[in-house]
Amino acid sequence: MQTVTYDIIIRNADVIDGSGTAPYRADIAIADQKIVAIAPALSLHGYETLDATGLVVAPGFIDVHTHDDREVIDAPAMLPKLTQGVTTVITGNCGISLSPWLADKIPPAPLSLIGTQKDYRYASVQEYAKAVKQAQPAVNVGMLIGHSTLRVNAVADLARGATEEEIKVMQDILAAGMHAGALGFSSGLFYQTSKAADNSEVIALAKISAAAGGVYTSHIRDEYNGVLDALAEACDAGQAAKLPVILSHHKCAGPANWGRSTETLAYVTERRKTQAIGLDAYPYTAGSTVLDPDYVDGVIRIMISFSQPHPEMQGRDLADIAAEWGVDQKTAARRLHPAGAVYFQMREDDVERVLSYPHTMIGSDGLPHDSHPHPRLWGAFPRVLGHYSRDKKLFTLAEAVRRMTTLSADHFGLKQRGRIALNCWADLVVFDPASISDQATFASPKQAATGIHWVLVNGTIALANGKSSTIRAGRFLDRQSERFPNQT
Repeated sequence: MQTVTYDIIIRNADVIDGSGTAPYRADIAIADQKIVAIAPALSLHGYETLDATGLVVAPGFIDVHTHDDREVIDAPAMLPKLTQGVTTVITGNCGISLSPWLADKIPPAPLSLIGTQKDYRYASVQEYAKAVKQAQPAVNVGMLIGHSTLRVNAVADLARGATEEEIKVMQDILAAGMHAGALGFSSGLFYQTSKAADNSEVIALAKISAAAGGVYTSHIRDEYNGVLDALAEACDAGQAAKLPVILSHHKCAGPANWGRSTETLAYVTERRKTQAIGLDAYPYTAGSTVLDPDYVDGVIRIMISFSQPHPEMQGRDLADIAAEWGVDQKTAARRLHPAGAVYFQMREDDVERVLSYPHTMIGSDGLPHDSHPHPRLWGAFPRVLGHYSRDKKLFTLAEAVRRMTTLSADHFGLKQRGRIALNCWADLVVFDPASISDQATFASPKQAATGIHWVLVNGTIALANGKSSTIRAGRFLDRQSERFPNQT
């Protein structure tokens, strides 16, 4: 009997397939970008063999919450994600997407977090998808269409709700974007660009996503004292529009709300009885976004991630800057503006409770254009695997992997990704479970994780022992072709 020789063999690995079940020892064969054989260890042969003895092979991680819209085009090597084992990023979260908008003005915050006016040059999702394909990033890219992005297209005054005519314009733009392959619609009612929108505006848009089989992700209106009402608003929108809701970076922010994750998760559990709801979280007690003087309370620590007028202040605490300048923190914040900040606004027990919730996906929420970014940009996924799974034992390694793979793929309709099974795309990560660890810190955030040996994207070796390949094989993930992968 003739021996079959495959393109690549991952040999003698402990396979964690993404389902949450216990690991098993096997060889995995890859050909034509797909997983084509899974067989007893040491039984398969390949033109290239990756010896994974003592290592784990898992599906490539899916970062469901990113702001990598521009990064995948401008820095397609995508090292902050690839070095974590991430093979797919979902862009356009929090109502902020780079397309569809051909900017006719300076982007207001938070749109400014991902680009300047010249960067908002994709009038349609088709144009953005074409740019991604031309850039050929090292990771796969799925995108959401942001509410704030739609509003700057259509709403004359962002300080008010949209008129019926403006809603119709946004619906038409969103429908075209969904037809072009977007995975869904996102909102960020917390931000000034969308704060004036009521839920009827959101529902009118969410219905367009629903009609195309998409999802609705929500950076809720209030993660502080009004968190329960804001959760209800997001869930109500999903229920009215009849589509799945994903609650972004779930948290209870500010000291007055520490410990309330018991309430919020109980609420989510209750709503899940009658509708599809998921959530994502990052494994840190600090968040990061624009520096807003309204959220400077003089109590929580705030670190500057960038400042346009005072770039020398990046990485420094706002309290220290204010003391140096002889002003209060709100005044210092206004002087630093436009700026970004890291807010140490959560408590560890809430973070652990949210991460432990069985329906929580992992998302980094990293901001790649910050000059001194939050360490989650480089460290979120290894931190879950190392610190929270291996060291703190919040959940098994197999369960940690499930939250980064099948759970995410299923929520976003990626049918042949996020799992190790025959005929699935060969998005894979090989790592050492004993040593995998995040190295990025708040003081030194741009540090690659340790313990990742290989990352494969669509059957191509993208990262080997910390070094990226010159061959990049990421794809733009069109919603239709991902949900029905055999169609042409």
